[in-house]
Amino acid sequence: MPARPPRLKQRREFQLVAGKGRRAARPGLVLQALPAPGRALRVGFTATKKIGNAVIRNRAKRRLREAARLMLGDGRVAGYDLVLICREATAERDWPTLLGDLRGALRQAGVPLPGEARGEAAAAAVRPARAPAGEAPADAGAAP
Repeated sequence: MPARPPRLKQRREFQLVAGKGRRAARPGLVLQALPAPGRALRVGFTATKKIGNAVIRNRAKRRLREAARLMLGDGRVAGYDLVLICREATAERDWPTLLGDLRGALRQAGVPLPGEARGEAAAAAVRPARAPAGEAPADAGAAP
């Protein structure tokens, strides 16, 4: 079971990430990401009164905390400070869709996800080479 990632707790940490970090918005959440080389991953969560009363805000933050724990809690992502901001849809969004929102926001903000290839060289290493049209693949004549 993945552990909880360390947290951002002080207002100035949130403001630093908001002021200098990259931003990625999805229907279920907003992500702010600031590279912090040489440090462990830290995550902060926030919900404004605009999304509802205390019960709804706490439910939305709990859902984002769990999504972050599942995606980032294994310790393989380091060197970023992240802020996850709840939106009105966060508390009621389908769980797989919310996880997809977080994954897409992380990708858009440039945060490397574990198990995903990065860059064209990595993508080429994963994709099998294709023979040009009209030619047989190189191993087509090889004996089994």
